[in-house]
Amino acid sequence: MNKTDRWEWLCSLDDELLQGGVILSEWCSAIVRECDMAYVGEAHLGAILTAVAGIETYLRSEYAEKSRESLFELINQSSIEDTLKLDLHKIRKYRNKWVHVGDPWNDKVLLDVPEEHEEELEIMAAFAVKALRRTIYENLSV
Repeated sequence: MNKTDRWEWLCSLDDELLQGGVILSEWCSAIVRECDMAYVGEAHLGAILTAVAGIETYLRSEYAEKSRESLFELINQSSIEDTLKLDLHKIRKYRNKWVHVGDPWNDKVLLDVPEEHEEELEIMAAFAVKALRRTIYENLSV
């Protein structure tokens, strides 16, 4: 997909998932915009990381019981549907694989077959962007 196709896909997600109105904190709105820019610019890892940040910010604004809950806890204590919870845990675990690299010098696979990781990142970026929208649009006011 080119940049125009990516923007059109994002707009189609909004058309599909946003049925009514939604109120977001300005922090969450800013993060969603950054996620969109990363995705359209093909910064796949950046899109994943910002999508997770947006998801966490939204869940914290809607479901936090105390100020320092982990994303794991926020997902589990939220009232979002179970299939979305599973998807959010999938993205969280994928993000952790990139953020908490256990052995940074064990990078041969990145050097030998970079296209495998690039393709996987692209797929996960689209998955994360859609999950972000499913999350922020889960509590719509009509």
